[in-house]
Amino acid sequence: MTAQTPSSLSSTAWEERYQAGTPRWDLGHPAPAFKTLLESANAPQPGAAIALGAGRGHDAVFFAQHGFAVTAVDFAPSAIQALEEQAQAQNLPLRSLQQDIFDLLPGYAEQFDYAIEHTCFCAIDPVLRPAYVELVAGLLVPGGELLAVFFTHQRSGGPPFGTTAAEVRQLFEPYFEILTLEPVTNSIPSRQGEEHFGRLRRR
Repeated sequence: MTAQTPSSLSSTAWEERYQAGTPRWDLGHPAPAFKTLLESANAPQPGAAIALGAGRGHDAVFFAQHGFAVTAVDFAPSAIQALEEQAQAQNLPLRSLQQDIFDLLPGYAEQFDYAIEHTCFCAIDPVLRPAYVELVAGLLVPGGELLAVFFTHQRSGGPPFGTTAAEVRQLFEPYFEILTLEPVTNSIPSRQGEEHFGRLRRR
């Protein structure tokens, strides 16, 4: 992520995780909370969206299927390759970037209506969380929204590094109005009671 990132969180280390087999954070399908959102009466209107730490792209592809103009970012080559193959197989106009998310500014400042978060916030070193919040705020247009599934487990260590709804509020409220931040009710069995869905609007 940055020069201060431990080697276990480097792009090389994440690539090795992908090469080793199916990573635990990869559900093989979109996050249930995103399916609920986009299939609901309160679904956001399609717009330009950036998926941060997009992995193999299940969420990014799902948003693209629903008419969003998606840019998907990950720094692991295998993840980007799998993401591109998914998009091409479905003939979706999805843009991919093999890049460290913390290098996206200033080049992509205020270019997106939405940021999509799922297993990126929990993967970075927790000391980088304030920088992550500033990054997301910088990528969004004023009034743009962060659509996020936060991993709110209470186990020690990581990745995935857990968080709490209280910490999310503390970190994001200086830059965002929190429209909703609620427990996910349809998580996969292994994550029951460990996810919150947030919809946050940039101030």
